[in-house]
Amino acid sequence: MEPQPTATHAIETVFRLESPRVIAGVARIVRDVGIAEELAQDALVAALERWPREGVPDNPGAWLMATARHRAVDLIRRRDTYARKLAEIGRGLETAAPPEEPADPDDIDDDLLRLVFTTCHPVLSPEARTALTLRLLGGLTTAEIARAYLVPEPTVAQRIVRAKRTLATKNVAFEVPYGPDREARLGSVLDVIYLIFNEGYAATAGDDWLRPGLCEDALRLARVLSALMPEEPEVHGLTALLEFQASRAAARTGPDGTPVLLKDQDRRRWNRMLVARGVRALDRAGATASGPPGPYALQAAIAACHAHAYTYEETDWRAIATLYGLLAVRAPSPVVELNRAVAVAMANGPAAGLELVDALAGTPALRGYHLLPSVRGDLLSRLGRTAEAREEFLRAAGLTRNERERRLLRRRAEECG
Repeated sequence: MEPQPTATHAIETVFRLESPRVIAGVARIVRDVGIAEELAQDALVAALERWPREGVPDNPGAWLMATARHRAVDLIRRRDTYARKLAEIGRGLETAAPPEEPADPDDIDDDLLRLVFTTCHPVLSPEARTALTLRLLGGLTTAEIARAYLVPEPTVAQRIVRAKRTLATKNVAFEVPYGPDREARLGSVLDVIYLIFNEGYAATAGDDWLRPGLCEDALRLARVLSALMPEEPEVHGLTALLEFQASRAAARTGPDGTPVLLKDQDRRRWNRMLVARGVRALDRAGATASGPPGPYALQAAIAACHAHAYTYEETDWRAIATLYGLLAVRAPSPVVELNRAVAVAMANGPAAGLELVDALAGTPALRGYHLLPSVRGDLLSRLGRTAEAREEFLRAAGLTRNERERRLLRRRAEECG
């Protein structure tokens, strides 16, 4: 009997939720994320064939895991390339054949953590890490990733294939590193999750300013990582930052999708449940830290200042400017300095902020960065220098690749007369 469309949809939904754990569990056996993904897909095909006839099992995730693991064991037995490994494992592999339900769910979580560190390995380019992470841990299809980043589907497919091949040819270990290697690799993991969220929070190109799906995927990955690494303060710091940022999503666009600036947002639409989650995550970051707060914890503290202000006017800009000063020391960058200039302008007046912005004008890293003229235009407007402000807004509109943001900047230019 052919599966009904509704049944097929339900099975695919279950698979999207469970596939990261299945792939992670199988990758521990075959030591190859590409093969692990293929075996997980085989388990999905088996589910599509059997579940409509036999019914969905009580624990569908365990069923998929057991099916994929059995096929992994069969593959190792069949392939000559695994002969030496099979000899090393010997009878242990036979006795370790998985039961229909995993004995210890924590084992799966350990595998999931290994998968996170593998997909974000430094041997891969940032673009490849992001695509592979969304594919294997976010459960997105190649087409969905391509739509999210506005690149051709074949480009994403090539990135994923090359990433898997690189991990295999470089013999990247399927493990969680320790010591200095772990600290270095953890930064890569957090950066990938942050990049995914940012692309959903303020899209760099396209017709839409927000892509909620990417924000949700990144937030889910951050929450999973927090559960898997409860003693890592920066993991909690990133999770807190994303919780706070996500809490504003409903207020960041108007009914027609037009961006709404922070000062104009209806804060009653901010999600207070997500704010509370952010506060708890930030508290955990502080409780687990043994030294000064890291970059993500500092950014989360800045976001918390906004979240605690029930109106724009109540915002503690002096505290935010101080936090940006600390962030500039901990993780110096021109973008951090630009954000600090905005906070200083709010705390000490637009002239003080404009002085800092003008000092950044010749920075090579900000050449072509549309927010530099956008911020400068805002400060000039507040100083009454409307003709100059108009030129800055138009320059910013010409630099952005996002259509919604371009319209907003052109409107601000028109308001300058």
